[in-house]
Amino acid sequence: MPCNRTSPFRRQRGFTLVEVAIVAAIVLIAAIVGIPAINGYIIENKVPPVAQELQRFVARTKAANQGLGTTPYTGLGAAQLASALRSSSVLAVSGAGAAAVVSHGLGATDGRVVLASDTITTAGDAFMLTLDKVNEAACPSLAAVMQRVSERISINGTSVKQPGTGGMTGVYDAAGAAGACASGDANTFVFSAR
Repeated sequence: MPCNRTSPFRRQRGFTLVEVAIVAAIVLIAAIVGIPAINGYIIENKVPPVAQELQRFVARTKAANQGLGTTPYTGLGAAQLASALRSSSVLAVSGAGAAAVVSHGLGATDGRVVLASDTITTAGDAFMLTLDKVNEAACPSLAAVMQRVSERISINGTSVKQPGTGGMTGVYDAAGAAGACASGDANTFVFSAR
């Protein structure tokens, strides 16, 4: 009598090359779509701490130069910025003196913060912070935070805040800031204060 037993070891079937290729394609598409979104989210979350650090720098610079005449900010540059921000946990400082570089981390890896004297009414009566290569994810929230300490703001050459007349505070144009922002790491912000 023949024995009709089933084998305890069934033949296992693996994945076919086509199935593996389909799964790999799905994972690749998800990565292509998801990575920029994750990068934008990371940059968006860096804006508040970077802006707070810059606000503190603006406040310290104003306080340190108060009472130094009508042009107290003449000669400000990389050395002063690097010295003030060297211990920052959100802005990176490399080099020293006039060759120092301050990086902001809000876009391209070589995005910088530059300090220079500026003119609002008289040469040297103000100073400006310029941030280049800022990602669109930081825009316009960076301007919205910095408008509290800035008299003049421009984004990619478009003015979104001007000093008020007669000593009055200027009005910040939030819609103009949103419209001035460009895609990618192509945004340049200039914040002027005195």
